Amino acid sequence: MTTFRTILAAAFVFIGAAQADGLRPIEGRSIDLGALSGVAYYTIERDGLRVVATLAEGEVGTPVRVEVVLAPGQSVVLSTPRAWGVASQTVEIGRRGDEVLVNDAVTN
Repeated sequence: MTTFRTILAAAFVFIGAAQADGLRPIEGRSIDLGALSGVAYYTIERDGLRVVATLAEGEVGTPVRVEVVLAPGQSVVLSTPRAWGVASQTVEIGRRGDEVLVNDAVTN
């Protein structure tokens, strides 16, 4: 089993059905950034809500994990560039109060 599959398998142990507008603690959500894909989830920490996103290119790409602790009103944007003049593909993960929202969007 590849490293990426192992990480995804471990993450999916905690996955429930994603809400349309947000996540619950330890609930996973698929992320699709074109060539990169993976999962994101969050946990409740003393200093805020810790968001963890693990992404890789296909099954053979080296996984990359991004971790950030969000205070109310903060967000993080994950994106992949495209050709010049073509909008990048993005996923914004933000905190509104005690809720974490995931927004798939295409921006310029």
